[in-house]
Amino acid sequence: MASLELPSIGTRLSYSGHLGTVRFVGLVDGTQGVWLGVEWDDPKRGKHDGVKDGKRYFSCLVPNSGSFIRPSPAVSYGVSFLSALTAKYIDVPHGDTATEKIVLGSSNGAIEVEAVGLDKIRGKLARLERLREVSLDGECVSKADLPGEIERTCPGIRGLDLSKNLLPGWDVVASIATELRDLRSLSLNQNRLRPPQLLRPDTTAFQRLEDLQLNGTLTTWDEFRTVLMYLPSLRTVELGYNRLRSLVTEQGPQSTPLCHSNAMLHSINLDGNNLDSFSDVCSAMRSLLGIRRLVLTSNHIASIPPAAMPPDGQSVEGSPVGDLTHLALAFNRLAHWHDIDMLARWCPQLESLTLAGNPLVEDPAHKPHARSFTIAKIPSLNVLDGATVTPKERTDSELLYLSYISKQPLSDDAKRAAHPQWQALCTKHGVVDAPAPSATQDMPDTLRSRLINVRIYHTTSIPPRNLPSSEVEDYLRSCRTNATLRVLSTMTVRTFRLKALKTFKIPRAQQSVAKLWMLLRDGQFVEMDEEYAGRDLSWWGVEEDTLCVISTPEQ
Repeated sequence: MASLELPSIGTRLSYSGHLGTVRFVGLVDGTQGVWLGVEWDDPKRGKHDGVKDGKRYFSCLVPNSGSFIRPSPAVSYGVSFLSALTAKYIDVPHGDTATEKIVLGSSNGAIEVEAVGLDKIRGKLARLERLREVSLDGECVSKADLPGEIERTCPGIRGLDLSKNLLPGWDVVASIATELRDLRSLSLNQNRLRPPQLLRPDTTAFQRLEDLQLNGTLTTWDEFRTVLMYLPSLRTVELGYNRLRSLVTEQGPQSTPLCHSNAMLHSINLDGNNLDSFSDVCSAMRSLLGIRRLVLTSNHIASIPPAAMPPDGQSVEGSPVGDLTHLALAFNRLAHWHDIDMLARWCPQLESLTLAGNPLVEDPAHKPHARSFTIAKIPSLNVLDGATVTPKERTDSELLYLSYISKQPLSDDAKRAAHPQWQALCTKHGVVDAPAPSATQDMPDTLRSRLINVRIYHTTSIPPRNLPSSEVEDYLRSCRTNATLRVLSTMTVRTFRLKALKTFKIPRAQQSVAKLWMLLRDGQFVEMDEEYAGRDLSWWGVEEDTLCVISTPEQ
């Protein structure tokens, strides 16, 4: 045991299939011999935080992920890059045997067949210089090989997966990447990497690297920005599940200078972290000039604060990230419509947004109109939660939102304050008047007093989308017939539709294609479609003397 070579602090190891990092080497009070203090990649294997009997021997990045083990031959400190590559991609020839028996993997050992010429196939696969995409995930790679050997053996690698290995730091990764001159994609997920210590600013190690994955590496934001200085061609990066709480340090979000060439970085994925300040995230993004896509799914963001408008186009703290076009905010903690109003100011060019999983859109009280209201509040939006926003859907959503605002007893100034898009939507569609006071509002609160009169017309064609006010009466007179229905405003649209079908005695064959429309005060026809048929008439803005049309095709 004493002859075993002891690792240095920071060495990565594998023990019984579990990966960890050496944080302590030495004696432990009350015991005999040398111990290794290890921080395990899987915190569940840990027993403490480097403290034994009240004395601290080491610290862990993740609480209670450490333990002590004895140095032993069972501890592996990894293999070189080419050793792992050869072991995985080269099968040893079987000699002169013409045929070999192999077991079909999908048969669970039940089917054995004879194969001919497998050594010839092995010979072709052994030509490592032809490899373009290589995965050494979980192969215990811990170091590079002698200078020049990797380049001579496999110079054509463009995509490399080194996830879940024993790489101790970025200097070792650079030693490997330096010899892969055409490397474009690199996955380093679930490693524990020390920041670069020996790299020169002009290193060629990552000159052509475009895609980088650092998920589950516990990489801090400052460490990433330090590494970014060596990645002039980087376009996309993933930093998910790194326990990030903030992108702002004591020195501020721009404490580390960035090379101008970092403007190529356009996509950052911060999925599954603990970020809770949207403004801090945006402040960090503004130091990266090319960002267009930002993923903040499954974080702790609970509000979107007001965005400051920078003077003369200058970038100031709290000012919008004007070039951001895609934003993922699914499964956060947003619960108020005010947050969506502010989002439109932070991201004035936003084209794609995900909001699924937030309380705002999952609350039963909001869910039926959450999509429509979001579309109306963000005029630049083309895609919401993966579904395209069509021109028709945008028009219907904006009209629905205007109808909702019109029912609120607010002054114009109050509407502008509560609904930032109200003025622009009024200009686009025409002002939607506030509903007139009901003639029965002073009547006793009986069922009869709560009935409203809805005038409904039957036509055999789809009504025009927009009618000048001077033509509304002519159009209604051209309809086949009409009736006045006395209904409760709490009646669902689905029930109201069935009542209209019965009133006009529409044949069963036509009922499945019948469409229900509401005429707004500005001459706009809005389809009361099946998606929201479970909502009541008051939600749609149907009130006393509202005009509706039911259309059926000619037979």
